[in-house]
Amino acid sequence: MLEPTVKSVVDANYDSKKMILILAYEQRGGPEVQATAETLIKKYGKHFYQAGTVMHPWPMIGEVIGKGGNATFAARHLQKFLARKNIDPLDVLVTTLDADNRPDKEYFGALTYTYCSTEEPLYASYQPIPMFLNNIWDAPAPMRVIATGNSLWNLVLSLRPHLLRNFSSHAQPMAALIDTDFWSTRTIVEDGHQFWRTWFRYDGRHDVYPIYVPIYQDAVLTDKYIKTLKAQFIQVRRWAWGASDIAYVAYQGFLKKNKIPKWKVMSKFFRLLEGHLSWSTAPLILLLSALIPFFLYNAASGQVGYLANQLPQLASRLQTVAMVGILTSLFISMKSLPPKPERYKRRRSFWMLVQWVYLPLTSIIYSSCAAIYAQTRLMFGWYLGFIVTEKAVKK
Repeated sequence: MLEPTVKSVVDANYDSKKMILILAYEQRGGPEVQATAETLIKKYGKHFYQAGTVMHPWPMIGEVIGKGGNATFAARHLQKFLARKNIDPLDVLVTTLDADNRPDKEYFGALTYTYCSTEEPLYASYQPIPMFLNNIWDAPAPMRVIATGNSLWNLVLSLRPHLLRNFSSHAQPMAALIDTDFWSTRTIVEDGHQFWRTWFRYDGRHDVYPIYVPIYQDAVLTDKYIKTLKAQFIQVRRWAWGASDIAYVAYQGFLKKNKIPKWKVMSKFFRLLEGHLSWSTAPLILLLSALIPFFLYNAASGQVGYLANQLPQLASRLQTVAMVGILTSLFISMKSLPPKPERYKRRRSFWMLVQWVYLPLTSIIYSSCAAIYAQTRLMFGWYLGFIVTEKAVKK
C-alpha cells in the first residue's frame, strides 16, 4: 500500500529534487515494516533532495498511541537536518501523508503557489480535499456510501474556508510547527487539534487555506464483510473524538489569559460545538421528526393542533429540497469515480447508483451512533485508543 503513495509523490508535476521525503514508521510495527520502509528509500530515494527513514520508538513516556507522536518524532529529526544545512524553517512546507494517501499530480505545485502568495505564511496551514476513492470500486456498498459522502462533504467544506480546520493530510510551515512544538502526542485526533493549538499559539492569527486539489485515500476495506463494517465504525468514532477539542477551546479561550477578542473565541467555540452536536443528532432528528404529530395530538379533544397539521406539508417541502441535494450529490459522485477496473462488469456501475438506498442507515449508524458513542465515552472519561484502520485494494 505504501509504494503507490511514494510513487505518486515521485510522479507529481513538481521537481522532487526540492523535496525531502521521510518515511516515519513505528517500532511496534516490527522488522517487516522497517524492511519495507528501507526498501522504498533505496528504490526511490535518489529522486529527492534528501530521503530517509525514522523509527518512532515505543513506549514513549507521555504519549498515547497515535499518529501525532510518530509525526512529531520525525519532524524533530527534520528540524535537526535543516539546522545542519542552514535552511530557514519558514522556507520549508511540511505535508503529512498517511500510508494510503496519494496526492494528485498538481498538488505540490498548487500548494507551493498558494504558500508563496500568502501574505503571512507563518500564520497559515493548507488543506487539500481528501477524496476516499482509491479502492471505491472494491469496497462494500455501505462503505462506498460513507466514503463518497465524506468526499463530497470535504469538497463542500473547501468552499467555506471560515469553517476549515486541519483534517487528515494537510500542510503547515516548518517554522509554525516548531513554534507549536509540532503535533500533540496526547490525542488520537492530532490533525484537527493542531489547528486549535496553532490558533491559540498565535493569538487567533491562524487561517486554513483550501487547496483545490485532491489527496486520494482508501475507503475502509478488510478481508471480511462484517470486519469491514466494524472497522468503519471504529474509524468514524475516532474522527468524532474531535469533540474533545470543545473542552480544550473552552479552557484556552475563556479560562486562560489570551489576547484573542472574546467575540472571536465565542464564534469559533459555538461553531465547533454546533458541528459536533449536529454530527450526533441531525440524522436522528430527521428519523424521529415524523413522530412529532403524535406528541402534539390532544387526547382530550381528539383533535390535532394546527402545528401538527402543517408539519407534514413543511416536512414534504424540506424533503423535496433534500432530494435535490441528494440527486446533486449522486451526480457529482458518479462524475468523480475513478475508471472502473476491468475485473468488474458494467452492472457494477448500476450498483453504484442503487447503493444510495443505504444512506439513511449509514447516516444513523455511522454518523449519529458513532458520534454519540465517542461523546459518551468522552463524557465519562473512558478514553479512546488509536486503532489503525484496515484498508486494502483488490488486485
